[in-house]
Amino acid sequence: MSAAETFSPDWASPPGETISDVLRERSISIDDFAEEMQRSRQETVELLQGQSPITLGIARQLEKVLGASVEFWMSREFRYRERLGGPKEEDNLWVQTLPVADMLKFGWLGSQPQGSDLLAACLRFFGVESVAAWHRVYGALEQRYSFRTSPSFESKPGALITWLRRGEREGSSIDCAPWNPLAFKSALDSIRGLTRENDPRRFLPALQELCARAGVAVAIVRSPNGSRASGATRFLSKNKALLLLSFRHLSDDQLWFSFFHEAGHLLLHDVRQVFVEGVKADDSSGELESKEREANEFAFRELIPSEFHRDFMTLPPNGFAIARFAKRIGIAPGIVVGQLQFHRKVKPNHFNTLKRRYQWG
Repeated sequence: MSAAETFSPDWASPPGETISDVLRERSISIDDFAEEMQRSRQETVELLQGQSPITLGIARQLEKVLGASVEFWMSREFRYRERLGGPKEEDNLWVQTLPVADMLKFGWLGSQPQGSDLLAACLRFFGVESVAAWHRVYGALEQRYSFRTSPSFESKPGALITWLRRGEREGSSIDCAPWNPLAFKSALDSIRGLTRENDPRRFLPALQELCARAGVAVAIVRSPNGSRASGATRFLSKNKALLLLSFRHLSDDQLWFSFFHEAGHLLLHDVRQVFVEGVKADDSSGELESKEREANEFAFRELIPSEFHRDFMTLPPNGFAIARFAKRIGIAPGIVVGQLQFHRKVKPNHFNTLKRRYQWG
């Protein structure tokens, strides 16, 4: 049974009913659950009956005990209280699910707002008038990336959605010609040559210009704490695509593979979908995983064309041979190393000195 089937809440019912359903399904007694939650039996009963709200602390404990994310439980509580016309303290709880420290550090919220001003600044950032409106606009993404059964998985949906929103804002400000998939595919040959350029201050403007001519806005947005995404694609309109990169790994092999991977999504897949690389989503059908594999294969073929595949697969594990091969096919040697590591031709810690490392500046 998938996680989505395990938790299928009625948003109008108290969150305690969802918890009770899971306890019954897993044959967990109230006493055992109370012990796991580190709460008294009376407090646990009040939680199950909806008399006590799910606070951020309780949501964190529920994540450990039942496996769904903090964001899922906070969203569950918010939507129930919203139906009841509940307290505005839920607004502040919503703010706590966002990477506010990094939003302030990166200057995404303007000055240093506090209290109600911080809530207003966050709402302005997302372009919505209320937390309820935020859930309506971003609810589908929130649920897609909120639900997980592994508490060790570090990505936070609030941080991911914040990163996507920042990319959306930056991409909207980039002037582009109308979307032209044939022109974009043709531009990839020139873009491939940019991989040999060392300085991002030189290759990034060229990359953005080449893509803009084909209707693709390329935005480089630093990942806030809690977002593991390395790239994403979506269409801002029918004539404008967004290709978002995070520079999360700060190495040339990761950056360029992420770019060509996202380019694959734009050329191969449904323009109405949002694709995020580096973050697991609810995918019980396996459709997303299949499309991710297709995008990976597309990126590999673009970076190392088919006529060079045999030579690539038989490359000797030698730094000079790797560098010569990279020069012959016109890409950075770090990319060749990354692909050799991915295909298990060399160990993950071998030849990493051939990769270029970037810094945020």
